[in-house]
Amino acid sequence: MSPNASLLVSVRRALPVVLVLLLASPEAHAVGEARETEASEDPTVALVRIVSAQKSQVATDVALTGDIQAQAQTNVAFRTNGKVSERRVEVGDHVAADQVLAVLEPLVQRANLDNARAALVSAEAQLTQARVTFDRQKQLLAGGYTTRPSYDNAEQQLRTSQAAVDSAKAALGTAEEQLSYTELRAGVAGIVLSRTFEVGQVVQAGQAVMVLAQDGPRDAVFNVYEALTAHPPDEKAIEVILQSDPTVTAIGRVREISPTVDPQSGTVRVKMGLVSTPPAMTLGAVVIGRGRFAARDAVVLPWSALYRFDNRPAVWIYDPATAAVSVRPVEIERYGGADIVLKTGVEPGESVVVAGIQFLRPGQRVAVAPPATAASAGAEGGR
Repeated sequence: MSPNASLLVSVRRALPVVLVLLLASPEAHAVGEARETEASEDPTVALVRIVSAQKSQVATDVALTGDIQAQAQTNVAFRTNGKVSERRVEVGDHVAADQVLAVLEPLVQRANLDNARAALVSAEAQLTQARVTFDRQKQLLAGGYTTRPSYDNAEQQLRTSQAAVDSAKAALGTAEEQLSYTELRAGVAGIVLSRTFEVGQVVQAGQAVMVLAQDGPRDAVFNVYEALTAHPPDEKAIEVILQSDPTVTAIGRVREISPTVDPQSGTVRVKMGLVSTPPAMTLGAVVIGRGRFAARDAVVLPWSALYRFDNRPAVWIYDPATAAVSVRPVEIERYGGADIVLKTGVEPGESVVVAGIQFLRPGQRVAVAPPATAASAGAEGGR
């Protein structure tokens, strides 16, 4: 057989296969036909795919990461000046309300206490002598052996001595109290969060040296963007999940929203009070808060429609009357995994370009391709 005859036989054998492939893909055939028609009329016409913008119900689940904190914290300070001689707790220790946390050197306080005790002993001795003198003057006055002024002087001395004893007792109480101030006590039961002193350091009265997280209710604290506080979740309570063990959950309710925005992160601190705190949710534990926003109507477009124009988000709008496209800035409310939710910029019913935007310019005429079917979309994705 000649070479030409062999080539003719091969073409005839391949022709049915080509026809079957063309018949099996009508969308591809239509797109190719449209492309050839437009290209023959105007080579500058770009082929695009569009969708009609429609509003749909959008319900968003929000997930935030935060940590567990105590609802109340206490700054602990010594009530007198002195040099730290002993520290009995460390950060993370749980302390009772009357537990001694640290001790100052009590040299001055002990000396004052000894002076107060000595002053009390002296005052009591004078009181005893004044009482004996008064009793003697009283007996002598009854028998007529002393004068009235001597009796009055003895009575006055007795009262002065009694006042001196009372004053010495008060001074002794003050000295004992000053000595007790050398011991730093918690005052409340809780956990030591931080400390700012060391043994040998001189501290001042009222200087905070420890921070305690009080036992009791706990908060799940989150740093959220300001937009979330403007449109809070539909449900007043959110689910709080322990990150290390998702089986541990709790219910949190908004207890406090910071009135200011953090200038560094641009977030607002929100404290969610836990209705019941599981034992596994210890202080500092990382948790995830899940809330659901109220459903609302919004225009949702695929990510492929998003374009950047003048450093702003934008989309391409197709005008069926002129078969041309124009770029329009939009305001995006939320970025999703496969789509974007628009706040403003596109009205329902408008045609938005979702494929071929990289070849467009304002005012350009375009040809619209038919919507892609699932089979053709899968083929495109495979390619």
